Amino acid sequence: MIKSVIFDLDNTLLDFMKMKSVSINAAVEAMINMGMDIDKEKSVNEIFTIYDTKGYEHQEVFNEFIINKIGIINYKYLAAAIVEYKKAKEISLNLYPDVIPTLNKLLSMNLNLGIVSDAPSREAWMRLYTLDLHSFFDEVVTFNDTGFYKPAKEPFIKISEKLNANLEECIMIGDWPERDIKGAGQLGMKTAFAKYGSTEDIIDSGADFDLDSLSEVVDIINQINK
Repeated sequence: MIKSVIFDLDNTLLDFMKMKSVSINAAVEAMINMGMDIDKEKSVNEIFTIYDTKGYEHQEVFNEFIINKIGIINYKYLAAAIVEYKKAKEISLNLYPDVIPTLNKLLSMNLNLGIVSDAPSREAWMRLYTLDLHSFFDEVVTFNDTGFYKPAKEPFIKISEKLNANLEECIMIGDWPERDIKGAGQLGMKTAFAKYGSTEDIIDSGADFDLDSLSEVVDIINQINK
């Protein structure tokens, strides 16, 4: 019996990588327009490399990029990058098309909804409020709430406790097999792989279910609960 539905946030409810790509491109264009002598495509790749190394919530990425390129911080370039990044982020931060209808349907089924995210609390909540998602979820657990990243057990145990649900009564939906699916599965949760949000070609997610769209989870839960 499924009583609680738990979601990852980035690339599960919202298209995080599209937002990141659009925002980084805008930041690089801004630095070039301010006179920085850099190649756009190469610079975008270098910034993604920094994110891949330091994490996608790394706040000093443009500082590091500028120092790597010219040896010192140039605040004209830095300001241009940060401002245009934020402008582009606001415009390009979008939900997947079926998110709102699916969440409304799940609520109508008297299910509790929660989020487990590896993002810091501030960034996770800012994205939720920007997209007007905050009212859908009974509980939200971020990295700051446990100090552990998925697939550690702590975030999944924390959210199940907050939702007052047994682990086997929860289904976890996420785009990252090594973190979302593995972490939840080891505790006996049902798991659904958000195939539509994955940036990699995953052949075997290890999940109980693979989703081509989020809306498919409604029928899955109905089948389980019968």
